[in-house]
Amino acid sequence: MSTAEIRQTAEHKMQLSIEAFKQGLTKIRTGRANPQLLDTVHVEYYGSMLPLSQVANLSLLDARTIGVAPWEKGMGAKIEKAIRESDLGLNPASQGDLIRVPMPPMTEERRKELTKVVRGDGEAAKIAIRNLRRDANEAVKKLVKDKLASEDDERRSQDDVQKLTDRMIAEVDRLVAAKEQDIMAV
Repeated sequence: MSTAEIRQTAEHKMQLSIEAFKQGLTKIRTGRANPQLLDTVHVEYYGSMLPLSQVANLSLLDARTIGVAPWEKGMGAKIEKAIRESDLGLNPASQGDLIRVPMPPMTEERRKELTKVVRGDGEAAKIAIRNLRRDANEAVKKLVKDKLASEDDERRSQDDVQKLTDRMIAEVDRLVAAKEQDIMAV
């Protein structure tokens, strides 16, 4: 494996870490409704647990309300129960075939708690990126030790990996700031 391949592998893994972080951010509730918020809710459907999106159509009714339209008539009560029992703090209300899931307004204290959660998740993503940097640098050192790369290659590679790491960490910081702004917006 060459230093360029090590850098490409590190970049790919860092990109995956950022994607996982973005995915985690979508599950953190802001004041606005977002159908992705219900991605973690699973419903019992003929003996197996399925994600809500596989048994119902999710849509936004307005800025603070998610609409859940079950594909089968008898699923309404099970879907309502699953949403209510999830740890999201939501209280769905049935209106005929449609289930309305209003987003309760968040208190200032809850908003501050959520910003702490976002910062913690951001820090975990940064740690993952730094660990990938360390792994890449160790792989390059092993190449130098095995005389497959020169010390100049090692220095260049470490500089490249550091620049990549700085760029990825700046991206995480940008995502954290944007999410905090979303949460604090009333």
